[in-house]
Amino acid sequence: MPDAPARPAEAGRSAPARPGAVVAVLALAGITVSLMQTLVIPIVPELPGYLHASASDAAWAVTATLLAAAVATPVAGRLGDMFGKRRLLMASLVLLVAGSVVCALSDALVPMIVGRALQGLAAAVVPLGISIMRDELPPEKLAGSTALMSASLGVGGALGLPAAAFIADHFDWHVLFWTSASLGVVAFVCVLGLVPESSVRTGGRFDAAGALGMAVGLVSLLLAISKGADWGWGSGTTLVLFALAVVVLLGWGLFELRTAQPLVDLRTTVRRQVLFTNLASIAFGFSMFAMSLVLPQLLQLPTQTGYGLGRSMLTVGLVMAPQGLVMMAMAPVSAMITKSRGPKITLMIGAVIVAAGYALNIVLMSEVWHLVLVSCVIGAGVGFAYGAMPALIMGAVPPSETAAANSLNTLMRSIGTSVASAVAGVILAQLTISLGGHALPSENGFKAVMALGAGAAALAFVLASFLPRHRPDTPTPTPTPEPTTERVA
Repeated sequence: MPDAPARPAEAGRSAPARPGAVVAVLALAGITVSLMQTLVIPIVPELPGYLHASASDAAWAVTATLLAAAVATPVAGRLGDMFGKRRLLMASLVLLVAGSVVCALSDALVPMIVGRALQGLAAAVVPLGISIMRDELPPEKLAGSTALMSASLGVGGALGLPAAAFIADHFDWHVLFWTSASLGVVAFVCVLGLVPESSVRTGGRFDAAGALGMAVGLVSLLLAISKGADWGWGSGTTLVLFALAVVVLLGWGLFELRTAQPLVDLRTTVRRQVLFTNLASIAFGFSMFAMSLVLPQLLQLPTQTGYGLGRSMLTVGLVMAPQGLVMMAMAPVSAMITKSRGPKITLMIGAVIVAAGYALNIVLMSEVWHLVLVSCVIGAGVGFAYGAMPALIMGAVPPSETAAANSLNTLMRSIGTSVASAVAGVILAQLTISLGGHALPSENGFKAVMALGAGAAALAFVLASFLPRHRPDTPTPTPTPEPTTERVA
């Protein structure tokens, strides 16, 4: 791969003619990509029949997206810093459209897995969009805009579930993917016409060896986490994958520290502000996904259990949808607190709200409105937190590394959600009741997962307390690159 020319940060500081349009288009792109996470949820039980495959094989339609997103996010972030963030964002949307079309034309397992993997490769759209905002928007609009963009991860997922459930109930299942392809085309055209290309570039040569090592390590780790329950946590396959992940990621880290132009600048990631923000992101990812696992099951379990509400998937979507709207509504509030008190305080407030939401859920879980209230409270806390994280990351890295740093932060959240899925799966599989000869998660199992969600939010609060606090009357400092040409070709 040829060297990318470096360009100074000042070259990308001119504000676009229509900053409001830029923010709206980037948020639309983020929401479109985040829809991919919930798109197949309504049809997961029917996928084996649709694809003529076993249930364990059909589950790869979900796992493939997770693995592809984990690899693509940091790679696309680094390439965006090198060759242009808008260019990589548009390439990601092209992959999303291509993957959606492949899925829409699929009636077999292999093409569906390929299509879902292509959709997962588009996961870097949100961190790339945040990085474009840093380069292009005037400072007074940056905090609110990045908060909205970051919240689009949850907004798309929450709003996509009822829409996907409605489509799955009333139309052929392929329409789900034709719809996502259409949204991807709209987002691509809007980005092409309204979003400028930043001239901030880091330069240098792409670290292909680092990308390969990171891909092998992450895929091994996430595959072991996501499939460990099916294969058995003590099985040879699971243990080998965990061991491979440890060995490869340690070797990868040593390699990255010694290379002149690494895929991930590990020296930047161990700065206190970056390190503790990423650790808090893992905890928040765990906490947010715990709710996504508990609430749908509580709503759908039969009323004969004594705690299930016996509702349809469409009702599940409608219950979860307000959470996305609350997250969007909290974006400007999060930005306002960040401007006045600093992003550290915003993140800590978000952690407290999320923990309170889970505590509320432990005592309020017997009515539909209880779950609507809980999802809104937790959504508000996540909106605060997700709005603060980009500000913390961008306040600690130079402009030329923004996309890579934001992408790594997004990856940390994904790791948190993967761990949450595995841990909650183990708990709910162990704490069960028998109904009609079938084992179902017990009420105590759900309460245990909710307690873990509250604990993860409390851990995020503790981690956030170690972040440096910036005075509200001064902007968050942006470090400048070291005066060396080592990283620039």
